Amino acid sequence: MIKNQIVSGASNKYALMVRKGDCTTILGISFFRGTVHEAAGRMMRGGLLVVPAAPALREMERDATYREALVEADVAIPDSAYMVSLWNLLEHDLIKRVSGLEYLRCLLRTEPIREAGNCVWVMASPESAERNRTWLAKQGIELPADCIYVAPMYGGVGDPVEDPKLVELLERVRPQHVMLTIGGGTQEKLGLYLKRQLSFMPAIHCIGAAIAFLSGDQVRIPAWADKLYLGWLLRCFSQPTRYVPRYWEARKLFSLIRKYRDRLPAQVSRVFPR
Repeated sequence: MIKNQIVSGASNKYALMVRKGDCTTILGISFFRGTVHEAAGRMMRGGLLVVPAAPALREMERDATYREALVEADVAIPDSAYMVSLWNLLEHDLIKRVSGLEYLRCLLRTEPIREAGNCVWVMASPESAERNRTWLAKQGIELPADCIYVAPMYGGVGDPVEDPKLVELLERVRPQHVMLTIGGGTQEKLGLYLKRQLSFMPAIHCIGAAIAFLSGDQVRIPAWADKLYLGWLLRCFSQPTRYVPRYWEARKLFSLIRKYRDRLPAQVSRVFPR
């Protein structure tokens, strides 16, 4: 069962954990060292939560808006098993991975997320929206039509992300929570844009593909595989041409962490082609 403090709102205990600096700085990003329950409790107060993956983190040198979103996030979860392993190896630290999928499972059991009309979901496509909506309904979470938004195609690496139409929807609905389920590297920029543009401050959760692992929109990742850091491998088996090159590119994160450790990487002057 979720702790009562999360259901009713963030407890002082959880809020104090962040204020006391219970974080580890990696590449200039303050990663939260608490549990998923504590992270969820903190986010009940509103703000921007990011869950950066290794393939996206390597773009920090080339994408100024993305790095800005990570640095300005209110909570950053160390979901990347590769990043956590590299950091612990190089720094002789003992930080633990906090699973973004487990974080979502935690959120979905809280009353504020389950309350109809209290959460707007930003989906990657109409097909994803339908699969995710159907799965959420089976979990007892009904989404009104104005709480589902299908995102347009945003720009790529180095491009800013703006969406006045989404801002207009959120200002009208005024939800306490916004769930961004689009691709990593883009959703964080959208989250920062919303944080700056909205006249109120909901909790903006950049959960990426986590909902797809539960709904079947992507390969299903059971809890045991997530705990064993095998989610990336299941994705590679499911769509090798798509995910093998992506995770292979993530190897470059090693040199980035080895060079900069806790410092924000230097920004390159222009975006180089892949």
